[in-house]
Amino acid sequence: MTRVDAFYDGELTLADIPISEGSVTLDRGSKIRRSLSLTVPDLSLLPWDATDPLAVYGQTLVVSRGIWFADAPEMVLLGTFRIDEPSADVHEGPITLTGKSSEAAIQDDKFLVPTSTRGYGSCVLAITALIRATLPDAVIVNATSDSRDPVCAVATWDANADRWDAVVQIAAAMNAEIFVDALDRFVIVDIPTVDTSTVAWEVADGEGGTLMSAGRQMSRTNVFNRVVATGENAAAGTAPSYGVAYDNDPNSPTRWGGPFGKVTKTISNSLLTTAGACTAAAGYALADAMAPNIQTSLATIPNPALEAGDCLRVNCVGRKDLFITQSLSVPLTAEGSFPITLRGGKEDTAG
Repeated sequence: MTRVDAFYDGELTLADIPISEGSVTLDRGSKIRRSLSLTVPDLSLLPWDATDPLAVYGQTLVVSRGIWFADAPEMVLLGTFRIDEPSADVHEGPITLTGKSSEAAIQDDKFLVPTSTRGYGSCVLAITALIRATLPDAVIVNATSDSRDPVCAVATWDANADRWDAVVQIAAAMNAEIFVDALDRFVIVDIPTVDTSTVAWEVADGEGGTLMSAGRQMSRTNVFNRVVATGENAAAGTAPSYGVAYDNDPNSPTRWGGPFGKVTKTISNSLLTTAGACTAAAGYALADAMAPNIQTSLATIPNPALEAGDCLRVNCVGRKDLFITQSLSVPLTAEGSFPITLRGGKEDTAG
């Protein structure tokens, strides 16, 4: 079962909106992590006035999906979405609409004047200030390992620069990523890898399994075996800095100088003000840069509790492999498909 509730200015305006189809998509590669697509058959809900439940003037939809058991449902939140672009044939319907998670609000609020991190003692403090300047009640969660919160270098962004890009840049200086989760919180997390992440779910074929189909593809596109990180920061008064990380594992198929060749990715972040910070950032980025060499796409029984970035164990055709979830689309109807795209791939010798 699925539940969709409409809110305006914090108040519930319409509960349990009937829908005919829809999905919630989560994508690590997108600036806005969560997006909603929805079809509403009740044409009377087509918005005409600014305060109608499905209008676009700050109205949001809270979406959850679950299972109805014998006596009660068990539901999982999928996210809070501001409404974008509802439309319909005014005589026949249905209403279709899209929605975005709260990164979009930060992205829309461009800097009015040049803005600096000066005065903020740590990265999390700077991130919190930038987000709450737009959303004063926003919840920011530092879920990195050891709740690390390094000193934030001084960086300045010009007027009309993208506020969300600045937030992402500060998170990257922490060797982390930031996104809005299903609870509408801004969460800072470690960059996930199959070597460090706990398995969130196992997908298996055969009797009792949840796997319906699987596809596998190898690609050189966006595969790198050297990462060069640079930082140049006039606001901090520091000299340009530089750091590099190589895939130097002699057993790696993408090792630097091996048959794969020499392929370099360059990242630049003005918050990296020392050679050590650049080298650390290059090292963190290298594992993710190497991951796309093997891509696997799955269609499984839906699991709405999954998050992009979760580690999955895939037990298929006699192999057990670990992957990082790159994207997934949760259907909002019983008939909908549940495609998952995974990155990386490493044989699970312990699973």
